[in-house]
Amino acid sequence: MDILQKSKNNQRRIGLTGGIASGKTTITNYIRKHKKIPILDADNLSRELIKPNTYGYKKILDYFGNKIINNKNNPERAINRKLLRNIIFKHSESKDWLEKLLHPLIKEKMIEECSRYKNTQTLVLVIPLLFEAKFEDICTEIWLVKCPRETQKKRLMTRDKMSEKEAYETINLQLSFEEKRKFSDIILDNSDEQNKWIKTIKELL
Repeated sequence: MDILQKSKNNQRRIGLTGGIASGKTTITNYIRKHKKIPILDADNLSRELIKPNTYGYKKILDYFGNKIINNKNNPERAINRKLLRNIIFKHSESKDWLEKLLHPLIKEKMIEECSRYKNTQTLVLVIPLLFEAKFEDICTEIWLVKCPRETQKKRLMTRDKMSEKEAYETINLQLSFEEKRKFSDIILDNSDEQNKWIKTIKELL
């Protein structure tokens, strides 16, 4: 079936995904600026879902304890996201627990946000762990960003101050590009400086 023939209540929902540091933000910013299409970002929703006094916040605090609080003297008592990321990076059982908590909440919130745009013909859903979290069913098509592992590694080392070993281990926590490609409709090639993906987007949006 032609991907443009599929729809969710006559709404085109493009699931944009790709490995960490593959260039999703750059592509998202381009779409927002040049195509004026609403963007729903799973990472932003995740941040909202763990703000103080939310259900997600309380569950995380119960599981990890006060050590996960960002600056205990801060009356807001926000979760230290960097510390949380470091913990789940080192402890797979904590990672599994957190994903089982947050992925359903994010999915529910994403669907709710889509319904707010019910009169909008096209939405872009930016979901880094689209396949891992099984969000395929809320998208009408899936666009996958292609980026060499070496480029991802360099970006992580620069952006997140990771060692080479940490960068590769972080990349390997996600499904490989080859696995994701099997289930994707469109490949956005961000493998060099020529921005080939712009041509693809212009053809499809």
